[in-house]
Amino acid sequence: MKYSVLMSVYYSDNPAYLKTAIISVLCQTVKPDEIVLVCDGPLTEQLDAVIEDYQKELCVVRLKENQGLGEAMNIGLRHCSNELIARMDSDDISLPDRCERQLRAFDEDSELGIISGTIEEFSEQTGEVMQKRRLPCAHADIVAFSKRRCPFNHPAVMYKKSAVAAAGGYSEKYHFNEDYDLWFRMLKNGTKSRNLSDVLVRMRVSDDSYKRRGGREYAEMSLRFYAHMRKSGWISRKDYLLSALPQATVCFLPNGMRKSVYRLLRSN
Repeated sequence: MKYSVLMSVYYSDNPAYLKTAIISVLCQTVKPDEIVLVCDGPLTEQLDAVIEDYQKELCVVRLKENQGLGEAMNIGLRHCSNELIARMDSDDISLPDRCERQLRAFDEDSELGIISGTIEEFSEQTGEVMQKRRLPCAHADIVAFSKRRCPFNHPAVMYKKSAVAAAGGYSEKYHFNEDYDLWFRMLKNGTKSRNLSDVLVRMRVSDDSYKRRGGREYAEMSLRFYAHMRKSGWISRKDYLLSALPQATVCFLPNGMRKSVYRLLRSN
């Protein structure tokens, strides 16, 4: 089965991590016949040098100005020529058989529209495995889970281009929740889903990762997003109270405590 890989890169990304991410895609047991890399605005010389080294393997789409993740993904989707698209972040590592496992799932179930799997988070500083984010595997359980928390690991997602388009694509309305917003709209639209229990992607985590999930702006955007899901009829008032309010509260905790909360959630 043919598939595309969709990545985006931003000027603050680490060139060494980008190189490792590209290599992990090129080393898949079932290789993609297309890797679309969206350069979301001007890049550093170091990032451009990495892209130059792999230009023969990449379809590079350069944006004159930074558009944000959602719009960068929409533009990248338009440049993907295959129906099946694997998402990949510029600082993560896909395990060699990641895409083979996902392609097999699509081959086994023609109605499947989106699939993700477990990610293994490791310390950017030490390389130590910190935790794994496991998710419900069956469609009905994924739907139920989506009413409280994000039901897919974005760096490990493979989806059908047509299913994403039918749900309206990515949106920039809910910053920090561009992926979650798309997932609930896809599920609401009837897209059949699945998660694999296998670890598919290794994801770098630093203290900055937890800092970005804190502060008033993050809390307000989370409340807005859950209010949007409630207004759409996807979640109930109870879901809102049990999800949005605790998440907003965590945003105001000291970074160390917020880190502990996220690690506890990953363990459950």
